[in-house]
Amino acid sequence: MTPIAKNTICIWYDHEAEEAARFYASVFPDSEVQEVIRSPMDNPGNKAGDVLVVRFTVCGIPCIGLNGGPQFPHSEAFSFQIATDAQEETDRYWNALVGNGGQESECGWCKDRWGVNWQITPRTLTEGLAAGGDQAQRAFAAMMTMQKIDVAAIDAARRG
Repeated sequence: MTPIAKNTICIWYDHEAEEAARFYASVFPDSEVQEVIRSPMDNPGNKAGDVLVVRFTVCGIPCIGLNGGPQFPHSEAFSFQIATDAQEETDRYWNALVGNGGQESECGWCKDRWGVNWQITPRTLTEGLAAGGDQAQRAFAAMMTMQKIDVAAIDAARRG
């Protein structure tokens, strides 16, 4: 058994935590399903023997998927932000999330089929915003016109 991390992100799912964790592990590097824990008894969200908790990592970040039922849907108030180095990497993650029943949003945000929100963010965008001044304004203005981030367009905006 992998040691339990001091700080772990807990994500509430209806009943699909294991399926989601296995999908994330297949898409993102340094990601894996570590443990599946079954409910020891009936409870309001599960029957005895149902998957209750899934311990997994996403890009090295420890997470727990909790199958708690439909009471608490996901919102944009929580998202994973995945930094990418090139358009190919941006496309691969975006297409995996959206193409597997997810949904596009604005400014590099998308939602997976379980309702978890993701930001697929090329480093050039983050670097452009951090540069401040005119470069940041141009990069930000370009981003505001996009769903999936276009690396070449952000680079062009940064250059002016």
